[in-house]
Amino acid sequence: MLTIGDFARVSRLTAKALRRYDELGLLPPARVDPFTGYRYYAEEQVERARLVGWLRRIGMPLAEVGRVCALYEADDAAGAARAIRAYWVGVESETAARRDLASSLVDRLKGPTDMTTPPPVSPSSPSPFVLRAAVRLDTGLVRAVQQDAAHAGPQLLAVADGYGPEGERAATSALTALEAVPRSAGSSGAARAGDVLNALEDGVRGANDAVAGLSGSGTTLTVALLAGNRLALAHVGDSRAYLLRDGVLVRLTRDHTVVQALVDAGELDPAEAADRPDRALLLKALDGGDVPPEPELAVREARPGDRLLLCTDGLSALLPAEDVERGLARGDGPDATAEALVALARDLGGPDNVACVVADVVPAAS
Repeated sequence: MLTIGDFARVSRLTAKALRRYDELGLLPPARVDPFTGYRYYAEEQVERARLVGWLRRIGMPLAEVGRVCALYEADDAAGAARAIRAYWVGVESETAARRDLASSLVDRLKGPTDMTTPPPVSPSSPSPFVLRAAVRLDTGLVRAVQQDAAHAGPQLLAVADGYGPEGERAATSALTALEAVPRSAGSSGAARAGDVLNALEDGVRGANDAVAGLSGSGTTLTVALLAGNRLALAHVGDSRAYLLRDGVLVRLTRDHTVVQALVDAGELDPAEAADRPDRALLLKALDGGDVPPEPELAVREARPGDRLLLCTDGLSALLPAEDVERGLARGDGPDATAEALVALARDLGGPDNVACVVADVVPAAS
């Protein structure tokens, strides 16, 4: 038997950490002296202690550490390895989302206004732009139930792709929870970028709360908010937002899926991603959990003539980017464009529900 001091030296963990892991049931000592309370550890526990230490060094939460250790000690080394890989894929996805936000903020700071200075309109002036939008929902040709939902207003656009036995309710509840976001973000042109992003983040938390209690169900969520001349985005899951500007299509969101994380890490060719059977395996979704997922956030300048597309993967997984670009650039209004994009998905078999929002940024007076 090893004393806690000896065990700490061998395992490279501190005595404080060992006491904490004992309290959590993660690494209990083999024996505790009933009179002195001293902890004693068996030599066979060294391997588990070292594994715990390594997993903590990569930032794995304690609950997940316990699961990996249990798999390893049950002679399921492959399962333990998969759990570690899945955790790290999630870390890389989070890092990529934060990198995009940092890049967005840097671009904003280098632009004509900084993060705290409002655009050049008076605080009492109305927003210089609005969104002229159209929504199309389609059940598709295979699914019997519509679990996608969409919202389109003069400031707020959103799509949600529900899953599970109460997926339809999850998607609609999430969108209903977002209705207050434009008011909390400030509807005037003087809304600050930080205020807009904070309002969106609060809206995502509210949407997650709205999904709570729907057993085994959840939803993706992609939101675009126009405040002044700023377009802010919040995104969780694999629904998407696109921007067409001057005839060029730009994808504004990154899928929060295992496959996309493998592509980001250079372990999977993008051309192979669409054919993977686990293409839709989500790393993030709103499921009503106590700790809501951290949304991917971004803010950019909005310009008159910009066209936005928000859609669920029933559309984006079927249509190549060039088809999306052609469909948005045809010159039709939002209503006809949304109708045409949904028709293309149906022509390709319509295997999934579709939620599609097409919106043009136009001067508020028009």
